[in-house]
Amino acid sequence: LRPELLRGNRTLVSTMALVGSLRKELAQSVSSCRVLVVGAGGIGCELLKNLVLTGFTNIDVIDLDTIDVSNLNRQFLFQKKHVGKSKAQVAKESVLQFSPKANITAYHDSIMNPDYNVEFFRNFVLVMNALDNRAARNHVNRMCLAADVPLIESGTAGYLGQVTVIKKGLTECYECQPKPTQKTFPGCTIRNTPSEPIHCIVWAKYLYNQLFGEEDADQEVSPDTADPEAAWDPAETAARAGASNQDGDIKRVSTKEWAKSTGYDPIKLFNKLFKDDIKYLLTMDKLWRKRKPPVPLDWNEVHNMESGGAQEGAPSAGLKDQQVLGLKSCAQLFSRSVETLRMQLAEKGDGAELVWDKDDPPAMDFVTAAANLRMHIFSMSTKSRFDVKSMAGNIIPAIATTNAVIAGLIVLEALKILSGSIDQCKTVFLNKQPNPRKKLLVPCALDPPNANCYVCASKPEVTVKLSVHKVTVLSLQDKILKEKFGMVAPDVQIEDGKGTILISSEEGETEGNNNKCLSEFGIRNGSRLQVDDFLQEYTLLVNILHCEDLEKDVEFEVVGDTPEKPPQSSAAEPGNNMANGSDDGAQPSTSKAPEQDDVLIVDSDEEPSSSAADVHAEGGGHKRKLDEPEGEAAAKRRRQEQPAADEDDDIIALD
Repeated sequence: LRPELLRGNRTLVSTMALVGSLRKELAQSVSSCRVLVVGAGGIGCELLKNLVLTGFTNIDVIDLDTIDVSNLNRQFLFQKKHVGKSKAQVAKESVLQFSPKANITAYHDSIMNPDYNVEFFRNFVLVMNALDNRAARNHVNRMCLAADVPLIESGTAGYLGQVTVIKKGLTECYECQPKPTQKTFPGCTIRNTPSEPIHCIVWAKYLYNQLFGEEDADQEVSPDTADPEAAWDPAETAARAGASNQDGDIKRVSTKEWAKSTGYDPIKLFNKLFKDDIKYLLTMDKLWRKRKPPVPLDWNEVHNMESGGAQEGAPSAGLKDQQVLGLKSCAQLFSRSVETLRMQLAEKGDGAELVWDKDDPPAMDFVTAAANLRMHIFSMSTKSRFDVKSMAGNIIPAIATTNAVIAGLIVLEALKILSGSIDQCKTVFLNKQPNPRKKLLVPCALDPPNANCYVCASKPEVTVKLSVHKVTVLSLQDKILKEKFGMVAPDVQIEDGKGTILISSEEGETEGNNNKCLSEFGIRNGSRLQVDDFLQEYTLLVNILHCEDLEKDVEFEVVGDTPEKPPQSSAAEPGNNMANGSDDGAQPSTSKAPEQDDVLIVDSDEEPSSSAADVHAEGGGHKRKLDEPEGEAAAKRRRQEQPAADEDDDIIALD
């Protein structure tokens, strides 16, 4: 039902809510409670519409993203004229046409902004996630656990979907069970701020389609000028996004047409993609305040390098596909593959398109070369052709119907919570084919908290295996504490009897430590670190296990990483590899060979537990504080309790 169809009938609009079909007490709770919706994309649009039509009148919605033309086929609250505008704000305006009396507050911002602290979350009776990236979902779940507010988590991936409820002390948190490597990434990550090899491989596959295959607005490879993280000012973001638009009429420069105009000149393509576009990214200076900036490549400089073989120090023996090429060899491979693909395209005639196939040598050469050149630019270790081929997965499609079904299930779980019947809440999986009982929707009982969880245990503690002589303080902060353990602004104190501060979230206090190894601070085998994230009200004890013989390219391991529960023979795993959150920007990827997303069948209408389903309703964390020492750490906590207004803090874009 589109809001524009209702514009002439305000009476119909104002009486469409379903409160008449609810018990009086529940209807009152629905109309009076204040709820938070995090994300206004594929699931978020459907959910907001459902909420107001159910009778919810006090809704806050937050999303950092702006509307792209590629969203319009499934995010029905948006129209062409809205391209470049805030998703949250436009969603609010559209939903008000369904229910003009609703009180909706929209935030064009990141939920990870320190302004949205635990006190902010305590304003809500219920929080509903409609996100598409793991970092933000982890953060929201930790905030909900700290505030003791129920969270409804959801996710879609193609025809698969799931909804679950997380409640402090009653159910598993998101991080109670290990998750597979994330299989979707926001578009701005692919285009602007890749941090893993898979991001570069996805970009290279998109580039192949933009140059030689079917062009797709969802697979743009040029710098994303509307990246919300590059501008905290909503007006500035909208202005960037609409810089080349007139009244919503998008005028885009076709990558393929530009390449054709150059005759698919490999040198011009190289310099545009790996020099000019990278230089443009560097002008988006906010992106690089807390990231290492990329380094542009110039064809002539690379071509004039002395060595073009395998990487220095890499063994030359072994299968050809398993050798990691050097920078000059990658550039030469890029040039040769472009020439070959250009000829293949020309042979097919005007208007022809090539289809990427991992078993097609020129196509695989192109993706390998382009991905490795981009990895080098963004300071990542490059990969062999074999590795690139194994990591190049398929894009998960975005299905509007799946979003609609999941949004409906979210509201049903919300009504149970407001009825005081949280014990009746379920994890519900949407399968892409009926099970033996001809059911597409399979409910499972919620699992209790995992006593060994490093997030929601009473005293969270982990052991990390690493080399204290190789791992730097910056790696500890970024790769272990932020990336692995989902912290936003960690403070680290060494339990050495002196209370040595290793990492401070206060800017400038400990930056001089960043490039020093842990051993330089007396950290050795058996050392303990107390890590506090005062925003999340989360404390974690980290035990250091020194090890010099980790596998190649493995910087650290978490010992006994949250054990999986034993499989239940009668249950299967619906949606085992679900990529949670909205379908927006659903890009391929894992850093491992992609797994099949088929649903394993559950053999009954309801299962006793969702653990066998390996629930991935993102979020997670109990933030129980440990006893706090007096002094500097306590002072930091007091400072954190003050309202945070630093708009320059690092953010995670919600795509």
